[in-house]
Parts: sequence; structure tokens; C-alpha cells
Amino acid sequence: MRKQIFRLSERTLGSRSSVPRPKADQTNSGLNTHMNTQTIENQFARMGARFQVVHQETTRRDADYALDIRADRRGQYFELRVPASVERSLEVAVLQVQPQERHLVLLVKKPEVKDRFLCGHDEREWFVAAVPGTATTVMQAREALKPQFIRLEETRRGLRARERARRRNAVAIRQGEWFFVPKPEMVVKAPLIFRTEPIRRGAGKPHMVAEVYREGGEMVLVCPRHPNGLTEAAYNTLLARKPKAKGWGWTRMRRNAGVYARGTVRHPDHATITLPCWHEVLMNTETLSRTMANVAFLD
Repeated sequence: MRKQIFRLSERTLGSRSSVPRPKADQTNSGLNTHMNTQTIENQFARMGARFQVVHQETTRRDADYALDIRADRRGQYFELRVPASVERSLEVAVLQVQPQERHLVLLVKKPEVKDRFLCGHDEREWFVAAVPGTATTVMQAREALKPQFIRLEETRRGLRARERARRRNAVAIRQGEWFFVPKPEMVVKAPLIFRTEPIRRGAGKPHMVAEVYREGGEMVLVCPRHPNGLTEAAYNTLLARKPKAKGWGWTRMRRNAGVYARGTVRHPDHATITLPCWHEVLMNTETLSRTMANVAFLD
């Protein structure tokens, strides 16, 4: 898993479009959210992390809360930014904390929705992962983030809880939000193999893979302003409206393709892994949650 920034919009739930930062912030000041900030800070401290709530003045009608990982001279910390427009309706609580594993489950509740996040430390960095479903424990949140195939296969093979929690077990190898399922029988013709290829989700930092083979999927054009990609038709429509958009630095990529990896997989936040044979690449289930509904698998 990796660092995530969750900024929600009441009009487009799940959108990760940026919410402008205010000119001035008031940390833990005047908040009317239904939470005991000190209690939550103490829960985060139990796993060795810092947490703070920031009151955000905003004039945007569609602004919602933002859960972020930021850094100062003391290092990284978790930050919950709460606009004045939603502060009275927001409820926040830690459902469970596992100090030794440095993980906890955070619930952010509004009258119409309940968002759950797995917060913790994975290898080198603190992370936030949006959790689909109704998990209330760290174990349930981890299981909910696994692709269905992996959950079913681990159950079929009778893997115990400790084995299921490992980054590498008999079913798959995990690096951050990606799972790699071995396909030792798979044979791919050399001309179809791409070398030193990125795989990423939305606007996140890519994982660089030594060898990649892909099949299916949808060809899209990607740029920093459209990190999830536009189809050819949508791209042409945009250019008709905004001719200057042609200079936004577009790249052709394949969205939601079947992807297979072999060799080393590198990422600055994780230890390098080596896949000796072809492995199917599966993404975790964050995209099934409300907060990540518009994030795509790009490679």
C-alpha cells in the first residue's frame, strides 16, 4: 500500500479532484465534529503515529473532508481536514488499533455514508487505504482489501490467519496495493513483452516492472489533468472545446487490461520483489469503496 490522499465531493462521490487549500488553517480549533480529538490522537500514538484535525474555511459548496498524510520537521503525520460546511455533521472514531502491527481502522461518518480507512505503516511509509464494506477490525479491513480471487484461494488452501497476513504466501506476493499471482505454466512470445514498464492506479507513483505482458483493456489518453485517462472520443471532444489541451502532455496507456509481470518490481516506498515466472497482476479493492470509485488501473 502507499500514501493516499482522500478528498471527497458531495456532488461527485469518490472523486479525487483537488480541493484548494485555505490560506490559513486552525488546527484543532473550534471544531464541532462529533469526536474526541484527544482520544483519537492517543489511538494513533499507540501505533507510533501522529494525528491532527485541521479546521478548513472554504466557500466551496461541494467541499467535504480530506484525509491526508503530510510531513513536517518531525516526520509524517495523519491529517483530517474538515471544512466548516460539514464539521457539524461529521463523526470520527477509531474502531480498532493493533499497536504491534502499527495498523488501525478509522471510521468517518456522515448522516448518509460511512467511510472506513485502514491506516498504518507498510515497509517504509505510513499509508491510508479506503476500505470497502463494513470492516470494524484490522483483520477484516485487510481481508476486504484483497481481490476476491485471492480471498477464495486462501480459504480453499486452508491458509491460517498469520499466513494470510503475510506479504508473500502460497497464493500471491503483495507489494503495496498490488498482488502478484504466479502463473508458472504461462508462455509469452518475446515480441509481445514490454520492458521496464510502469503500472499504477490513478495519479499514484508507478511501480516499475522489468517485464510486462498485457491483453485486452481499453486504450486511453492520460495526462496530469486526467490521470484516469480519456477515451479517443472523449479526448477529441475535449480538444474541440479546448484546443490548448493538446499541449497538456498526453500519453497513450491501456486501462483495466489483463496484465502479467515477470522479473523485478520496484517502488520507492517498498522493498523490491523478484518474480521468477509470469504472475498475474491484481489490484486491491479500494476502487470498490466510495472514496476511490473513480480511480482506474493504468499501465
